[in-house]
Amino acid sequence: MSALIEISGLSKRFGGFQAVDNVSFDVARGEVLGFLGPNGAGKSTTMRMLAGFITPTAGRARICGFDVATQGVAARRRLGYLPEGAPTYPDMLVRDFLAFTGRIRGYSGGELWDRVEHAIGLTTLQSVRLQPIETLSKGFKRRVGLAQSLLHDPDVLVLDEPTDGLDPNQKHEVRALIAQMAPRKAIIISTHILEEVDAVCTRAIVITGGRVVADATPAELEKLHPSHRLDDVFRQLTTKAA
Repeated sequence: MSALIEISGLSKRFGGFQAVDNVSFDVARGEVLGFLGPNGAGKSTTMRMLAGFITPTAGRARICGFDVATQGVAARRRLGYLPEGAPTYPDMLVRDFLAFTGRIRGYSGGELWDRVEHAIGLTTLQSVRLQPIETLSKGFKRRVGLAQSLLHDPDVLVLDEPTDGLDPNQKHEVRALIAQMAPRKAIIISTHILEEVDAVCTRAIVITGGRVVADATPAELEKLHPSHRLDDVFRQLTTKAA
């Protein structure tokens, strides 16, 4: 399997605070990587550096072979990114916001609207497609953010808490969508929901204090604690590292 995401020695310091410390890992096509850690562990900072929103203090990141720092436009063309609290334009209709996103990515005419409708269908937004975003629930807003990340059918998806605010049925739909897309893409999911790791992830990394403390399949992680429960493993790894 060829790596579509390559992270090598990635570090970020904010003043005297080391947010991310020498993080390295690859993600191949067909892998869904769960990125786990307590609040403040460095998950979102790592994902923002991978997406090109934050410049690393040291190290490098590549998407589909393109260096995020020196070949940023080419790298981001192949990336779908859902940040935490994904920004939108609240007064825009869902459909119009997605069309705006598509135009920024260079689509027009029939292809633009085909992609908008396809993204709406993937994220089950048909019932709210003509509503202003500001009128939507938190769960629907989250799905609008997910739709914009899928619009251009990228090879790489980086999703920060993709099911945050969703009800149980919506969570099931998003997890099913991720599983459906997984064979064709390299996907990173940051999540606090350990059941999500069991449900969709082929591999999991645990980060705490800015450092990777585990990198294994969910089944391998479960063997690290006598209970074979991911929550106990997570607690053990993050407590030990602290």
